[in-house]
Amino acid sequence: MSDHVSFELDGVAVTVDVPAGETLLTVLRERLGVTDVKDGCAPQGQCGCCTVLVDGDARVACVTPVARVAGRRVTTARGLDPAWRDAAAAALVATGGSQCGFCTPGIVVRAAAATAKGRGEGPGLARALAAHVCRCTGWQTIVEAFDQVRDGVEPPARDLDLAAERARLEGGVPQRVDLAVPLGGAGFADDAAPRDALVAVLRPPGSDAPAEELDGVAWVIGPTLTEARRTAGTVQGRRTTVDERPPLPQPDAPAGGYALATGWVDPAYLEPDASWCAPGGEPASARGNGGGFGGKAASIAPDAARGLADRLGRTVRVVLSREDVVRRAPKRAPIAATARLDGTTVRIEGTCAAGGEGPLDAAAGVESAYGLTIDATWRPVPVAGPAVSGTLRAAGLAETAVLVEGALAAAGADRLGLVRGARAAAVLLDTCVATAEGALAGARVEVDATTGRIEGVRVRVAAGDPLDDIVLRSYAIGAAHMALGWVLTEGLAVDPTTGEPLDLTIRSLGVIRAQAVPPIEVGIVDESGPARPRASDAVFAAVAAATVLGLLRADGVAPGTFPARDTRAARALRR
Repeated sequence: MSDHVSFELDGVAVTVDVPAGETLLTVLRERLGVTDVKDGCAPQGQCGCCTVLVDGDARVACVTPVARVAGRRVTTARGLDPAWRDAAAAALVATGGSQCGFCTPGIVVRAAAATAKGRGEGPGLARALAAHVCRCTGWQTIVEAFDQVRDGVEPPARDLDLAAERARLEGGVPQRVDLAVPLGGAGFADDAAPRDALVAVLRPPGSDAPAEELDGVAWVIGPTLTEARRTAGTVQGRRTTVDERPPLPQPDAPAGGYALATGWVDPAYLEPDASWCAPGGEPASARGNGGGFGGKAASIAPDAARGLADRLGRTVRVVLSREDVVRRAPKRAPIAATARLDGTTVRIEGTCAAGGEGPLDAAAGVESAYGLTIDATWRPVPVAGPAVSGTLRAAGLAETAVLVEGALAAAGADRLGLVRGARAAAVLLDTCVATAEGALAGARVEVDATTGRIEGVRVRVAAGDPLDDIVLRSYAIGAAHMALGWVLTEGLAVDPTTGEPLDLTIRSLGVIRAQAVPPIEVGIVDESGPARPRASDAVFAAVAAATVLGLLRADGVAPGTFPARDTRAARALRR
């Protein structure tokens, strides 16, 4: 049984024949080719990436049956008032408020609705942004962008090729920086996939749907995305009531030292893994316009697209759901470790989830920031849980930095006397962290001793030639946002017996909401010399360690487990 639905789309009358219950998002992307409307979590309705206007009101398209828009006016980013839309895109590029560009089309649409109703600034804009999740930017630059639109600020003249190069150095993959990106034109794999291709989706746990087995993975094949998912029997993810907790027990802190245990953390990138490939061809990259903070380095989508296309003799499009991504994307490896200062040596002893190679090789960067020797002994242990990866943002570097700074704090060490060289001294605030490539960052997190609230974050970063201050600042703010979440709010509940993730929604991962992010101030050290990559990794590590020190000043104790959800600061961020 099908529905015959007519509506107005961006000023043009359209009519579609669709199966009963099909969503507006599916109709827009799969039938009408409107790929600037993004699918980040369908059908969870939680990320905001698919936001459109229906008769001027913002609606999440993935949970809106298309039958509900019959006879109504649907507006996507491309159908907004051109002057306002283009000003918003220019402002987002000018502030760094759009990095990968996956979430921004929906944000632009909702901001347009808020502006039209006189709520496009201050609390009104904050309420509008509450419907969205953004992983890249840390939100501050997005707010700044809409402030510039309101005030009519002209974007600065910039070399966008240099901006794209700085973005590449931070994300590790080629990245576009231009006016098309905030409006959905970054060129993600699934946007370019032929809509007449066969579609492969993962067979969910418990399903007995017929599937193609490839390298031990079962793929359900259908002529369309809707039919493939219907055959697979995909079940919408839910948030569990089970509390997440570190799977490795927190060790006792040594005398005058520090102990830390961390849990599973999802990279929480917004674009689900996807790829497509013609028989005998090369598959589209799953890394999109940013790489998912290293989380897509080993994505199964490209190899699956190529293997299935060659086997079936047809172009195949592989699409993972949000639930698939949570189950399969590699996580930050949990650790349990102690650290103590012994003269000019910090001795670290710890365990990490098997395969968590990140903490094993991060000492060199920390040693180049301080005149210290890092003597680290890590023992990988088998832990029931999802795959882990050392390719995630600051993996290993951040864990090492937190342990080192915790040990220095416990020993009452003079950090200024320990910093190595003028570059390190220039960025030192409460903390100082270097990457192996020589990027440096320092941070201070101000926590109100009375309320426990985080009042602000200060960051200094030295990355050689910055190439483009706006992009470097944006990445630093995004890394600070992510680091605060790692310490205070982010976690993934995992069944301790089966190792299966139990939190399968984007909102259950604990990413800090827009309105809760404290002000983040970034100072970029004026340097010559070659541009140094991964400066945002140094910022992530420096802010994470500085958060621990800020909590220590305010509460009198440094958190020994992440996420430190029982702290006053964490409770304030969740309210």
